[in-house]
Amino acid sequence: MGKTQSPPPGLVNFFKVEDVFNLARAHSLWPLTFGLACCAIELMAGGAARFDMDRFGFGVVRPSPRQADLMIVAGTISRKMAPCIKTLYDQMPSPKYVIALGGCATAGGPFKYPGQYGILEGIDKIIPVNVYVPGCPPRPEALLAGILELQKQIIEGKAQGRTSPAVVHDSQDNRPAEHKNAISRAEFRKTT
Repeated sequence: MGKTQSPPPGLVNFFKVEDVFNLARAHSLWPLTFGLACCAIELMAGGAARFDMDRFGFGVVRPSPRQADLMIVAGTISRKMAPCIKTLYDQMPSPKYVIALGGCATAGGPFKYPGQYGILEGIDKIIPVNVYVPGCPPRPEALLAGILELQKQIIEGKAQGRTSPAVVHDSQDNRPAEHKNAISRAEFRKTT
């Protein structure tokens, strides 16, 4: 019998089963969209032919939270709607992920002012958020960048139980000059 030879280095790679599962999860996200205002229009544009979310593995939008593992919350969240969003989130199977799309979902948007009582100042008050996509409204490219950031988190195993969510910025800043230095509430929290 001959002597057994070990394979050359780099020829055989060993993976943990969880790493393989994370890779599969990242490229087969099943989104549940929850569009409440103008950001939902950009959410719909992201699924159209020009931006084609299908090529990244998350084009099939689910009508039921029991079939989804990604909730994309876009728009103004009223205090009366908050329990409904929490119920939908609780009905999603684990592992589950959340993207806050737009200024209203991330920090209350233009409806945040002293004395207002009907608008929730960010979806993170009721459910954990993995990725913030600020903007009013954010462009479809920013939504795609947010989903790609979430995929990266899932592959690296950092998406579950995340304590410091990622903030994805639009590559084109179309805000007026007086608002260029403004930051979202989520960004402000990271600095304090």
